[in-house]
Amino acid sequence: MNLSNLFRIALKALSNNKMRGFLTMLGIIIGVASVITMLAIGQGSKLGIQEQISEMGANMIMIQPGGDMRGGVRLSASDMETLKMVDYENLRSEVRYISAISPTVNASGQLIYGGNNTPTTLYGVSADYLDIRRYSIDDGSMFSEQDIASAAKVCVVGKTVVDNLFPNGENPIGAVLRFNKIPFRVIGLLQSKGYNSMGMDQDDLVLAPYTTIQKRILAITYLQGLTASALGEEYSEAAMEEIAEILRRNHRLKEGDEDDFTIRSMEELSATISSVMDMLTLLLGSIAGISLLVGGIGIMNIMYVSVTERTREIGLRMSIGAKGSDILAQFLTEAILISLTGGLIGVILGGGLSWMTRSLFGLASYIQPWSVILSFAVCSLTGIFFGWYPARKAAGLDPIEAIRYE
Repeated sequence: MNLSNLFRIALKALSNNKMRGFLTMLGIIIGVASVITMLAIGQGSKLGIQEQISEMGANMIMIQPGGDMRGGVRLSASDMETLKMVDYENLRSEVRYISAISPTVNASGQLIYGGNNTPTTLYGVSADYLDIRRYSIDDGSMFSEQDIASAAKVCVVGKTVVDNLFPNGENPIGAVLRFNKIPFRVIGLLQSKGYNSMGMDQDDLVLAPYTTIQKRILAITYLQGLTASALGEEYSEAAMEEIAEILRRNHRLKEGDEDDFTIRSMEELSATISSVMDMLTLLLGSIAGISLLVGGIGIMNIMYVSVTERTREIGLRMSIGAKGSDILAQFLTEAILISLTGGLIGVILGGGLSWMTRSLFGLASYIQPWSVILSFAVCSLTGIFFGWYPARKAAGLDPIEAIRYE
């Protein structure tokens, strides 16, 4: 029996029981749609987080003081004073794989302008910080190296700070803000970046020369941290190795001594989050895949019913020359046709659901081609696997007993 005849007979058999065929397909439809939708949401969330990390600076490297033991008590990194200006100067001049580096010191407190105030964080940085964190100036200008050298009381503010202190839409450029009774003149306004993937407001900050924060607010000579930018993501590991080597030399650490600093890169964070999101996507896909298993069991159940109902038909076909392989192929074709048709409808439905989650509910979703291919492959295997045994049973019937069957 050729393939066209098998296909025609299978279509006729299914058309005789349209509602039953559709209900059988329903399990496959729901299963495929669920798998595609869940995988799309998982992949969309992963890409969204990676995009947020990229906006923060995918090649950013953060250097912080490390904890230490003193008198049997382990101190926190914030209590350590291991990072000095000489470290910053050496790293800036010697590391080959970084494009920019900035000291970081910060202080939290109340920022006041006229009758308005807002709690915020004042970050002491250099001009390179804008390139590292991918900020840009929307109005005004960034402070200069001369401002840093003279510890000038100038600052650049984020949009959230402006909205809180200038609710009537005044131009903040030139205004004098007070932070812990110290006046700061606004010389620039940062372009808004909104919230990041961790829910942090990237516009709630004030940037000032790090020397100003060190001398006028914190009264310290050490650095609370360093932030650098590698030449590219592929150079992050090499840059971190160079940074560690220079800091160990500066801090006179011997071989076997623990580092008194920590180095982290956004690449590490991105890899960790990607790994977690891949596991979550796999979990969502596996849960949705249970529907495919249920749909496959439904196909097996209906094929058993079909074999029982058509026992006499099977006997008649065999009596006029049909072989067991022909009967096997006939029922297997019906099972695969049910499965693939349900899979096609499921793919269309899954695409529609993914679009709805993105458009109506604001959830990130992205359908990857491999998820559609995987769904069709699973549909085919489901039809073959769950249709094989009933088809095998039909092929093994005795023609005489089948004709006598009531």
